[in-house]
Amino acid sequence: MSQSIAPGVLKLGLPAGSLQEATAELFRKAGYKIAFASRSYYPTIDDPGIHCTLIRAQEMPRYVQDGLLDCGLTGHDWVLENDAKVHEMAELVFSKVSRKPVRWVLAVPEDSPIRSVKDLQGKRIATEVVQLTRRWLASHGVTAHVEFSWGATEVKPPHLADAIVEVTETGSSLRANKLRIVEDLLQSTTRFIACPKAMDDPSKRRKMENIVLMLKGAMAAEGKVGLMMNVPREALDRVLKVLPALQTPTISSLADSSWVDVNTILDESQVRDLAPLLRDAGARGLVEYPINKIID
Repeated sequence: MSQSIAPGVLKLGLPAGSLQEATAELFRKAGYKIAFASRSYYPTIDDPGIHCTLIRAQEMPRYVQDGLLDCGLTGHDWVLENDAKVHEMAELVFSKVSRKPVRWVLAVPEDSPIRSVKDLQGKRIATEVVQLTRRWLASHGVTAHVEFSWGATEVKPPHLADAIVEVTETGSSLRANKLRIVEDLLQSTTRFIACPKAMDDPSKRRKMENIVLMLKGAMAAEGKVGLMMNVPREALDRVLKVLPALQTPTISSLADSSWVDVNTILDESQVRDLAPLLRDAGARGLVEYPINKIID
């Protein structure tokens, strides 16, 4: 069932499928509560100025380009595949498995004689990124038959295709199907994209900029914690030498003028090693607390 959208409401596209939950979690950390209803393509969000629609990431650039959506999250790979005329407002490095870029790679069976892109001349290649693959082959002066794959691309070589161009994060699926990576075509990350027309609307542009600010703040805080402690003034230099050199702690006076409060942000993994050293240097009352967002 379609939904009417009030004028001025920002039309936000969220990627359906593998990135759906990761996207919702990122928005939650950024301060937006998104809820998915069974069989509905219109998630609810606790901001009346935003209307959400679930769309496959592969289609997102086209709908944003045409103004059917004001903005959305999709991969840079799909922007290139669609040759979409959109504005990339931010790079958001997250995926369904890790916080690393995904790779589009050329892969062949382990015993294939194909060793480089030049060996693809006249061969059959299966992939979901047909246009991207064709452009990549043309840049190397190679002509091959590139066909769209509807899924299960890894099982197609060698009987249905000589090679595939497939996306991978860890390479485990390719190895499980006895495929060997020959070359990388592209590394891709998630992008927050906007329709040029929406960018020309001051109200919508401001709304999108605010969303991006909060999303980037949430991502910057991942793996970080705050650490505060009370430090005798005479021990302050020793304590500061223990803290990582790149950190600039906040130092505040306490009611007892012989003590100060030191507050800093660290990688969570550092605290277990630093806390004993800080205590040995004279710090007391160490408190670790979670960080949801870091906004510059």
